[in-house]
Amino acid sequence: MPRGIYVHADGELTERFQCAPGPGGWRYVGERSDGVRTDLVVDARWRQIRVEVRAPGGWLRGGYTGQAMTWVRGTDGDASEFTARAAGFLGESPGFLVAVARSLALADGAATGLRVVTIAGPALAALTVARRVLRAGTEVHVTDVAPLPVERYEITDPDTAETGIVHLAGDVVLDAPGIELAELESPPNLVRA
Repeated sequence: MPRGIYVHADGELTERFQCAPGPGGWRYVGERSDGVRTDLVVDARWRQIRVEVRAPGGWLRGGYTGQAMTWVRGTDGDASEFTARAAGFLGESPGFLVAVARSLALADGAATGLRVVTIAGPALAALTVARRVLRAGTEVHVTDVAPLPVERYEITDPDTAETGIVHLAGDVVLDAPGIELAELESPPNLVRA
């Protein structure tokens, strides 16, 4: 079971995480140094069936319900329900990048467009946006344990043409815009998309 630490943005924010495959899917749990906690569960097809993000000022709970994502966002005294046609959530935690990339099951050189619900900031603001994802290629790196395939994804915002590069090894993000893997206690689970 991979456990480790991601460093966010300027290096002042860290996220301790662990992830593991289960009999029916995969689970990621991460806790950031600012108190934000992410618990993400996917099914065997990498659909986000249970998502919970807790911040000091509020929470968001949701998941896949057929063709849409449904979620409730609230604070201690108030909550509102939302639904949007989307392939999944894409939040600040690297676990969301793993779930979205794996759910697409792209081969090297393949690309697709999709809609995702982004979750951002201390208010856990949710916004449905379009993204274009290209699996640009795979490199195999030699390690002491076994060869490690590292996939390169290019995620583009079609409105701004801004592209971010994500390197993914199994169920661990090695690096992504604003994210760096700082520590890993055991090798990634080499899952197949």
